[in-house]
Amino acid sequence: MKTSTLPGQSQPKIPNYADRTPQYYIDKMEPELRASFNPQQLQAIFNLLDEAIPKPSPKIVDLRFLVDLIVTRFYVVLLVGKDRRRKPRRYIPKGVAKVGNVIAAIILLLGANLLLSASLFLFAYLLKSLVGIDFFSGDRHLPDIIKSIFQ
Repeated sequence: MKTSTLPGQSQPKIPNYADRTPQYYIDKMEPELRASFNPQQLQAIFNLLDEAIPKPSPKIVDLRFLVDLIVTRFYVVLLVGKDRRRKPRRYIPKGVAKVGNVIAAIILLLGANLLLSASLFLFAYLLKSLVGIDFFSGDRHLPDIIKSIFQ
């Protein structure tokens, strides 16, 4: 069923996919077709739709952002939460695949830790410089100290 609007009319509000309820889909049926169902049939359709619509589970981490490049755009989504799927995985990693998954997870966690630590250190150093706090006597700064260590 396609609805058209006349000039000057506003488009009907369509809820986000996650906000759609079984009643939303039942209301989209033609009124004549909806009227042809008895209350038990409508309730059965409602229950079926309620079962079929995926329900979001709470996430510990829900990080979504876009990476705009000159010629294209990528999106990155990182979701961390409890696995609530009903069916077990079809393929359970074993042997080398399991070791590879563990190594990849460790590398990802170490990389995230390094990135976060470096970002916090840089932020603290810039904040210290902005406020004017000197931890070292004289006119020495962190780059000077690092150069003297490696010489």
